Amino acid sequence: MTANAGANWAGVYSYRAPEVAEPRTVSELQSLVASSHRVRALGTRHSFNDIADTSGVLVSTLGLEPVCDIDPEAMTVTVSTGTRYGELAAQLQAAGFALHNMGSLPHISVGGACSTATHGSGVANGNLATAVSAVELVTAGGALEWIGREDAQFPASVVALGAFGVATRFVLDVEPTFEVRQDIYEGLSWQTLLDDPDAVLGAAYSVSVFTDWTGDRIPQVWLKTRFDGGSAAPGQFVGPDRAPEEFFDAVLSDDIDSIAGMQFDNLTERGSLGPWSLRLPHFRLDSTPSNGDEIQTEYFVARSDSTAALTAVRALSAEIAPHLLITELRTVAADDLWLSPAFERDSLAIHFTWRNQPDDVARLLPRIEEVLAPFEARPHWGKWFAMGHDTIAGLYPRLPGFRALALELDPQGVFGNDYLARTIGLGA
Repeated sequence: MTANAGANWAGVYSYRAPEVAEPRTVSELQSLVASSHRVRALGTRHSFNDIADTSGVLVSTLGLEPVCDIDPEAMTVTVSTGTRYGELAAQLQAAGFALHNMGSLPHISVGGACSTATHGSGVANGNLATAVSAVELVTAGGALEWIGREDAQFPASVVALGAFGVATRFVLDVEPTFEVRQDIYEGLSWQTLLDDPDAVLGAAYSVSVFTDWTGDRIPQVWLKTRFDGGSAAPGQFVGPDRAPEEFFDAVLSDDIDSIAGMQFDNLTERGSLGPWSLRLPHFRLDSTPSNGDEIQTEYFVARSDSTAALTAVRALSAEIAPHLLITELRTVAADDLWLSPAFERDSLAIHFTWRNQPDDVARLLPRIEEVLAPFEARPHWGKWFAMGHDTIAGLYPRLPGFRALALELDPQGVFGNDYLARTIGLGA
């Protein structure tokens, strides 16, 4: 075990846990959980808050024996929880398979992303957790349990925020490989977006809108167009009779190394057809993800409320812009996972990448949450937000059942922490 728990990937959160364990086998992990008073799982450290922290032992899942077993008949892959999505994607692509979705960062772990259900993009695409068909957990006392789609507790057990145990393996649905072309457009007017957000956000398999909330024009829109064969030209925008030039000042694509003025040398390739694994993410696996020295926040609202919600946030642009690096707008399809931010509603995600100015960000979050309150905005579980249990309880209709199940599976609160107490009312 190590005594210094270190910080998250961006260096803006320092873990308070007194020790970190790095088990190499599932049996080692079982013994560790059985002998510990408090345990939380730690993956690639891409959270910005204390969701993974504990007063006991942090258990790193990165050292567990790697697993990547593809079942071509079942069209599934069984993967170890500490595996980074970029690594999994490369192995699937080499075997002729694909995931239906990817996050903007391929650096995140399968366990962290699925346990929070907060990554992936596309109006018809569920988040990454919706690909899960089974999860293996080390539960309180060190028992090993598989929970599959056929089990009644499955919708609670995938997006469990670590409250049910330490996930060791996931079974994910896969499909035949496909190709994607990524194109960047600039000059979309805010009015066009607000007049018909579904048309803009549904213009390709995955769409990301980047803005700083100022001015009348949106700096960049990224269209990731799926091809299962056929032409590799950029997809038409907003229907078969309306071309991109009607909405944008220019098509940028292959010579751009920036997102709305932020310079990067780690973006995935634009302007050419390529495998899904190297086009759906924004950033390359072999480079530093995103900007680095930053704080992140994200809220999910019903896609039907997009115009009203964006208008409400835009009214705060003068307060937001001085502290913002960039905002990304994306969509995700509804699902039936109890604590998913997209539970039972097609959603718009409003993401903020903040400058590392914690006092200013902490001051702004209640203001943003206030204007988004009429739209029942749900926060990204692993990023900064101000709302506590009283507010969150009203956003998740299955939360009482989730808490009851957590108490049944873990009556001593081995997997509890301050975060779960503060956000969903489970004792620390």
